[in-house]
Amino acid sequence: MAFSDKFLWGASSASYQVEGAWNEDGKGLNIWDDFSHVQGNVRHDETGDSACDHYHRFKEDIALMKQIGLKSYRFSISWTRIFPDGTGSINEKGLAFYSELVDELKKAGIEPVITLFHWDYPSALYKKGGWSNPESPEWFAQYAKVVTDALSDRVQYWLTFNEYQIFVGLGYQLGILAPGVKLTDEELIKMSRNILLAHGRAVQEIRKNAKLPPKVGMAPTGDVYRPADNSPEAVEEARRKSFAVPKVFTMSNSWWADPIILGDYPEEAYTRFGSLLPRITPEEKAVICQPLDFYGYNCYQPTSGQVSESSGYDENGFQGCPLTANGWHVIPDTLYWSSKFLYERYHLPLIITENGMADNDFASLDGGVHDTHRIDFLHRYLRGLEKAVDEGIPVIGYHVWSIMDNFEWSSGYDYRFGLVYVDYRTQKRTVKDSGWWYGNVISRNGKNL
Repeated sequence: MAFSDKFLWGASSASYQVEGAWNEDGKGLNIWDDFSHVQGNVRHDETGDSACDHYHRFKEDIALMKQIGLKSYRFSISWTRIFPDGTGSINEKGLAFYSELVDELKKAGIEPVITLFHWDYPSALYKKGGWSNPESPEWFAQYAKVVTDALSDRVQYWLTFNEYQIFVGLGYQLGILAPGVKLTDEELIKMSRNILLAHGRAVQEIRKNAKLPPKVGMAPTGDVYRPADNSPEAVEEARRKSFAVPKVFTMSNSWWADPIILGDYPEEAYTRFGSLLPRITPEEKAVICQPLDFYGYNCYQPTSGQVSESSGYDENGFQGCPLTANGWHVIPDTLYWSSKFLYERYHLPLIITENGMADNDFASLDGGVHDTHRIDFLHRYLRGLEKAVDEGIPVIGYHVWSIMDNFEWSSGYDYRFGLVYVDYRTQKRTVKDSGWWYGNVISRNGKNL
């Protein structure tokens, strides 16, 4: 079995990481504008103020996407470009930017895939309690409606949230990312409920207002545990751990996806939290558990368990094990096991919304960027994905993270994930060898893997 002829071969980005223009044309502040401007929060005190200047250079960037041969481009909307204060008055210049972006993509024959929320929460709403405010689902629904009204005559693919696990787990439970706070379990449970309701309300607004028949999903983190071997016992143990509720419970797959798709939290969560976790009411379930067209997931490496006291390695590590520049494991069957476990639990077609690797790329004397490690990484991981497709798992798209080097959150600009190299001093773009290699894969629909 081969990849479908309509397979969405693409690449991804996020508004704060690439756009820049942080205070132009009426855009309001978001929590990443605030967080990155506080000394010590981001490596080298770098910010996304300019990032890749995609706001001004999107036509150049889309021309490069077309040269590479992308079939789809997943990007996110900056909420505060649309509503500078999160709600209230609409900023027409912000809507116009995304409308022009979509038009340019369609002209290039590239399918737009929109993510409504990729971490850049409006500062004005955060000051009102943010996701902890019971009004937050309706704030998000209003935003989703306005974007749908403006773009759904040309856009069919929609994602509500990117990586609940990371923006909540690292932003509000561990305090590593914006807004950099550490909430109690009780506070996190209430926040999670509001985010789940916000997801459901957004899906309702998209389906109610879309002009083209919408295809709606979400993009949680999709890393799962990898079996120690291929025995049935090892596979079932890896499956169990992949959907367990760990100590940092907001990082769980099942904490978010079970209520959205299966209609309730996993029973393990109720056992753990007792009266702290109220049952989802029938009224809440009717909002949260909206039918989805696909399950998008971001996947880089298997979930890691306990670190051995004797060796210092987790269960995926060993002496001399291959690592990316930011220390993530290179394990090629990651996409296979993630696709298998997620599909068997949730029974939805899959889109890989992010997969890629960080490297220390630089321009060589000949002017090229020869990122052989990334080519090898993508090749191996795509073979794992191909194995899942061969076994009948309905994978309908794959997106490299990322289309271009960009601002990597609290790591600043140290790590480069892009198919396109960006010289941040001049904003000059150079398609890396991996970009041309990926274009060849696309042109052959994966038959050369």
